[in-house]
Amino acid sequence: MTANRPIACDLVISGGTILDGTGDAARPGDVGVTGDRIRAVTDAGGLTAPRVVDAAGLVVCPGFIDLHSHADFSIAGHPGADTALAQGVTTLLTGNCGWSPFPLSDRDALPRATEFLQPELDWGWSDAAGYADAVDATEPAVNIALQVGHSSIRLAVLGSDDRPPDEDELVRMRDLVAQAADQGVHGFSTGLIYAPGCYADTAEVAALVQAAAESGLLYSTHMRNESAQLLESVREALDTAAASGARLEISHLKAMGPSNHGTVDAALRLIDQAAADGVDVSCDVYPYTASSTTLTSFLPTWSMDGGVDQLLERLSDPDTRAWVCSELREQLAGDVDPAAIVIADLPPGPHADAVGRSLADVAAGLGTDAADAALRLLGDHRGAVAIVHHGMADRDVSAALAHPLTSVASDGWTMRPTGSGRPHPRSFGTFSRVLGRFVREGGELELAEAVRKMTSLPAARAGLRDRGVLSSGAFADVAVLDPATVIDRSTFDDPWQLSIGVAHVLVAGQPAVRDGAVTGDRHGKMLRRT
Repeated sequence: MTANRPIACDLVISGGTILDGTGDAARPGDVGVTGDRIRAVTDAGGLTAPRVVDAAGLVVCPGFIDLHSHADFSIAGHPGADTALAQGVTTLLTGNCGWSPFPLSDRDALPRATEFLQPELDWGWSDAAGYADAVDATEPAVNIALQVGHSSIRLAVLGSDDRPPDEDELVRMRDLVAQAADQGVHGFSTGLIYAPGCYADTAEVAALVQAAAESGLLYSTHMRNESAQLLESVREALDTAAASGARLEISHLKAMGPSNHGTVDAALRLIDQAAADGVDVSCDVYPYTASSTTLTSFLPTWSMDGGVDQLLERLSDPDTRAWVCSELREQLAGDVDPAAIVIADLPPGPHADAVGRSLADVAAGLGTDAADAALRLLGDHRGAVAIVHHGMADRDVSAALAHPLTSVASDGWTMRPTGSGRPHPRSFGTFSRVLGRFVREGGELELAEAVRKMTSLPAARAGLRDRGVLSSGAFADVAVLDPATVIDRSTFDDPWQLSIGVAHVLVAGQPAVRDGAVTGDRHGKMLRRT
């Protein structure tokens, strides 16, 4: 806008370079904030306020929106969310990969199934509404938007069993999707590679995605396979979305294993064709060639029937353990390299020194092979072994990141700035890494386009109104950063390092980062879909 007379605001960000989140070119200007909203964005001055942030030489853009987070399991334990704010992230979409902390019908099953995420929760609720109230009570420093997870729904209705739902059970599962939607969640997610989500056939998934679509929810999916069957899995997701009319988000698009490197290009072509055919589809990616998950994800699916405790019972039986080990050994002899699997964290037990070491190295130290070592770790540490898996190619990450339908997203859950273990650095550096290494150093993205992939695009996918853009009337979630210095510092060997180069962050118009330091003020909230 062009100001014709002075406009009184509570705060003005003055003299910066505006990137409004739409992908439009940068322009000089000022941003005026009143209350929790942007009052004006102007290139002609005329904004007055008792508080002025000098943004000379800096970029002013919307606060970043992380479309794929698991912080619903950690935000209550550290509502300050330092790792997100230091990158300029102001909003997190949670409940991904089929896991959400609700619905909760069994006080043991869901906490046990998600122990690898190291949940910092008291589990004092039963549904999305109760969970949302509990998070609001912690006064989080960032905004949280929820999705409901398929595996969590399955646990609530079927338990951990490997079987299809009967007609009444499927109705109950659909009702839980609708109930969560009525209580303000923004999406429904699947994790079709994890038990119990992997036990669902296409008909079950289709029925639940249809229920999600009827409620206007986003459908986010961690697909059935991200290696040799990547393309088949993409087709399944696209067909499900096409049949239901759901908005589809393909989570953390990747190709795992050397023999599958390069197939991301073909996956993107399938996505492009589906979009041309009218499917409302997009995807997201994190800028690393390693994933992070639970060690149980490599086990044969039958071994997880009944949940983690049933797995541990099977491992205590020599004959059944040998069977599990044999099948795991076949997989590790194929496209999964034990030297590329690094132990990130595990509960107390006899193998604490495994953290930070590869599965191959742990096996050598135990005088055994990788399959047997993996089962020892699981058996001795409650089946809750978190790993980092180095299995992707740079070219695939770059191809996914460059695609116009791709959002930047972390897939992280570590909110604390310090701690133990070797968590994946994506929690600390996803957004700053894209800006520093893929924009400034590599030139693989233009800055305006990178910002769009972190702001207006994920906001649109999640259905977050008045967020992800700098415009009059939008919520005043704002990041001010130095494009010459913004960078990630977290590494796989030394992950506990915050990003640098983000000078200021506003959440709801209030300073969450000032002069590069997290303020400790907490003005985020639960974003309930209405």
